[in-house]
Amino acid sequence: MKTPRSPEPQSDDQDGAFVPTPAASHRFPRLAVAVAALALALTACGGTATPSGSSAPAPAPDRVEPLATTPRPALPVTVASADGTQVTVTSADRVIPLTGSLNEIVHTLGLGEQVVARDITATFEQAAALPVVTRGHDVSAESVLSLRPTLVLAETTTGPAEAIQQIRDAGIPVLVVAPAKGLDDVPKRIDTVAAALGVEDAGAQLNQRTADRIAAARRNVPAATAEHPRVAFLYLRGTASVYLLGGSDSGAASLLEAAGAVDTGKESGLGKDFTPITSEALAAAAPDAILVMSKGLESVGGIDGLVKIPGVAQTPAGMDRRVVTVDDGVLLNYGPRTDQVLSSLITQLYGKG
Repeated sequence: MKTPRSPEPQSDDQDGAFVPTPAASHRFPRLAVAVAALALALTACGGTATPSGSSAPAPAPDRVEPLATTPRPALPVTVASADGTQVTVTSADRVIPLTGSLNEIVHTLGLGEQVVARDITATFEQAAALPVVTRGHDVSAESVLSLRPTLVLAETTTGPAEAIQQIRDAGIPVLVVAPAKGLDDVPKRIDTVAAALGVEDAGAQLNQRTADRIAAARRNVPAATAEHPRVAFLYLRGTASVYLLGGSDSGAASLLEAAGAVDTGKESGLGKDFTPITSEALAAAAPDAILVMSKGLESVGGIDGLVKIPGVAQTPAGMDRRVVTVDDGVLLNYGPRTDQVLSSLITQLYGKG
């Protein structure tokens, strides 16, 4: 976090909802099943860009798809950490990823059995029974150390810094990974985690599978679209009265552009990750559709509540009640399930035709 630092909006739940800050992403899981046919993509990530009351298929189970073969770690290895240190890993027997995105990568590489804990942003099924080592979005060093990890994976936004240092001081290897901001970060993060676990071949295999699936999803963007749909990304926590508009650093722009859409926050020149919603900002953005996380939409009372937020009802998206939703735990992970997110966005923006 860069100073000056503003008060951080707090999540009103403990289910892994991402909590943004005015600076560029604080504890942000950017950030999450094989590519289905386009007609099935909607079920993978939930939501529909149609008026309230329309029927939508039930969401598919929130699961990751591990590689078919379980890799055998070749250790020890020494890898570069994003905080400028060199980290030597001698064992991958007890791994603790401190973000949902990193946890997802470890499980998808086929090493889920070695994961011994999770933070609250790891919401997929395979991680559900793991003990939680965060209080809210803050890491509990005592909880981490009590599980005797042989490797801890964190992001530069993971904190508090004192907790990470306490874990390191106890002699535990801590690898810090740069947070994801776009599609280009997907292979980098997979490579980084795979190298630390001593399974580089598995990382290469997962990267190829992920790239193929993202490419397949992108081919479903209609080629004959006359105008690119304009989409505003809103972060909502109604019970905490948090209503924010995503800017160029929110993490959504890369996904929206890959889906053939325009991120109105980025286009409007909003340089921050998020800024408070105003009627003027929404009017200037004039989105055709609004992108929200599923729990965020629930927190304001669904689409009926969303259009009561000042300025929303006056936008083309609000007048058409056109809302695109994706599950909180996968939208901005930029990992092995990003193809699902992209497929869902494309389906909701353009329909199944």
